[in-house]
Amino acid sequence: MTKYLITYDLVGTDETSKDYDRLIEKIKTYGLWGKVQKSVWVVKSSKSASTIRDGLKAIMDSNDRLFVVELGAEGAWMNSICDKSWLKEFLEST
Repeated sequence: MTKYLITYDLVGTDETSKDYDRLIEKIKTYGLWGKVQKSVWVVKSSKSASTIRDGLKAIMDSNDRLFVVELGAEGAWMNSICDKSWLKEFLEST
């Protein structure tokens, strides 16, 4: 399983929109997940970055922004939304 960072901007969309709900539910289908910041998630998945991108892109508007990247070994953060011990364990796991 590979760890990914997913970030997005739903351009011109209110945060209470169903667009956010649909995107978040789709992110959660890719495996173990954690919400790090408002529009930043980490997932551990057997899917490739491009497969995740394509799956999320399919439910996004053409002017929205999306970034999916494989995570490396080192990380540092401050005030994440998810529990810091969970995030540390997630990043250190294989």
